[in-house]
Amino acid sequence: MLITHDTRCALDTVVDLVNTVPEDDSAPDGLPDVAALEHFVGTHEISDVGVLSELDLTAVRRIRGRFAAVFAAPEPRAAAGLINELVAGAGTTPRLTDHDGYDWHIHYFAPGASVADHLAADCGMALAFFVVAGEQERLRRCEAPDCRRAFVDLSRNRSRRYCDSRTCGNRLHVAAYRARRKEATG
Repeated sequence: MLITHDTRCALDTVVDLVNTVPEDDSAPDGLPDVAALEHFVGTHEISDVGVLSELDLTAVRRIRGRFAAVFAAPEPRAAAGLINELVAGAGTTPRLTDHDGYDWHIHYFAPGASVADHLAADCGMALAFFVVAGEQERLRRCEAPDCRRAFVDLSRNRSRRYCDSRTCGNRLHVAAYRARRKEATG
């Protein structure tokens, strides 16, 4: 599956956005305030969003939950329905642009769109490409028992199981190794 630079950026953005959802009632929200949203927007170089407000924060949190549902969708038809709602709600307006030193690429949001509509349109379309290509199963959650972070499995053979092999994957491999050693020694 060919993934363009823009699609990869949108995938990274949607994964990071979904991963700001608190995992349980005791965990802090990854987007606690407008300043955090401004930081998120700056980190992901989301253009054309203007001055952010509490209304933007509320709207982004709402679509964040809907994106999380896409990662949890049991099959492509369910994912497609969720993505269609997100993209339609954003008032998608595809247009070619070549800003900030990037070659021609497609923006799916209308000029002057809110940050929530911007995210819903661009990130929704990035996820839509995976459903269209029959690759929805690449939209995953970490299999580590104490981690449910979202990620997109871009491995060649669709074998990635953990959000980060250096943390979750390594931790589980070390635990399994220690358990085998303990069992072998008695």
